[in-house]
Amino acid sequence: MTSAELPKTAVAEHLAQKICALDAAHLPEAVRAKCEDLLVDVVGLAVTARNEDYVKAALAGCDDDGPCTAIGHSRTLSAAAAALVNGTAIHGEDFDDTFEGGPIHAGAVIVPAVLAACERHDLDGGTALLGIAVGVETMCRLSTVAPTLTHKAGFHPTAVFGAMGAAAGVGTALKLNPRQLVDALGTAASMASGIIEYLAEGAWTKRLHAGWAAQSGIRAALLGRAGFLGPRTVFEGVHGFFHGFAHTTKGDYDALIGDFGTRWVTETLAFKPYPCGTMTHPYIDCARRLAVKKIKADDVVEMMCEVGEGTVHRLWEPLAAKQKPGNGYAGKFSTPYCIACGFVRGNVGLGDFTDAAVRDPAVVALAGKVRYRIDPQNPYPKNFTGHIRATLRDGTVIEERQPYMRGGAREPLTRADIQDKFLLNAAHGGWTAARAAQVLQTIGTLFDGPVELTALRD
Repeated sequence: MTSAELPKTAVAEHLAQKICALDAAHLPEAVRAKCEDLLVDVVGLAVTARNEDYVKAALAGCDDDGPCTAIGHSRTLSAAAAALVNGTAIHGEDFDDTFEGGPIHAGAVIVPAVLAACERHDLDGGTALLGIAVGVETMCRLSTVAPTLTHKAGFHPTAVFGAMGAAAGVGTALKLNPRQLVDALGTAASMASGIIEYLAEGAWTKRLHAGWAAQSGIRAALLGRAGFLGPRTVFEGVHGFFHGFAHTTKGDYDALIGDFGTRWVTETLAFKPYPCGTMTHPYIDCARRLAVKKIKADDVVEMMCEVGEGTVHRLWEPLAAKQKPGNGYAGKFSTPYCIACGFVRGNVGLGDFTDAAVRDPAVVALAGKVRYRIDPQNPYPKNFTGHIRATLRDGTVIEERQPYMRGGAREPLTRADIQDKFLLNAAHGGWTAARAAQVLQTIGTLFDGPVELTALRD
């Protein structure tokens, strides 16, 4: 694309104009409610992971102290470092929200980025609300421009779309004008990163992706505010974002900008009932229903699952490794292990992803009987479904299907469900019930006053 062929108004410019026209006072009530739920969920997740080794390492790896809150810790950090640590913690147990059309995890990126920026720059809760709403909406919509192609190219969508969404969210909170916002987006694309090689041995890098994207968004927004120029054609350009991360420039850009600000996909965010890869959830539901039928694991010859082709390379292959994950974190991205765990133990919780838990002989034996076949009609990524066809020793065949992800748009968790999840996560992270209840009350009013986060420190 030569300079003569460049569009008069680029995709990023259309997006920036729509973002800058928004007002927190006119957000739909359903969007505000979803952002309130998101805040409760992510704070609980940061607390539940605060004592984990990977969070301690992320905190120790920061040498830029400042005024901003690392949730659950006494030490304070720069805005970028706080976003990095909080985002890593929130995403660390893979218990965070999911946008089913992506799939991506927006809360772990956008909330820590916007909160850190608001805390650093003394911005109010209404500003934070609008920044979070815009950041989440941008990130989610970006994931629908070229569905599944980013994963296939070897990148983690949460990481790469997250940097862009965080730049939009923080830029909104900082009241960037359209030109500054375009520059911020153009710069954030060069900061975006995150390969999925963590799948090989259950390494920690996926956990870092959300935090890295969050801090990148802050830095890009500040650079945009300062007048640092970024490419207008960052999205659709021949060397642009989608060319680099999805190997195409032919995406559906109308999915990003067409009705931005008038229809909010944020309203459909899903909250997880299980702390593992989202696409495994409907299969866990099926396994739990099979177990209720009093089927014995020893009587199972095979569990054959119909799956979406786009999930295979992350959750099913190499099959032998997925049937026997090497460590607890790898278990979170193994559908065979998650199915076996749900069947044998009756549920799947945080304690089921330790190194010891994934070596449980009874669970490993059943996971070895779980196989898959690709269903060309599977609706993934627009909808996450589950299916198990269990064959028993006596020839009996029993099938279970789950038509959608529980916690998503078709069966959302209630505010009470999300608050209960917060309390369980806070307890897991070592907070007393009284402390957790106090913090829950504090964050329940955060969007109506100053962004005051000292209550979230240890």
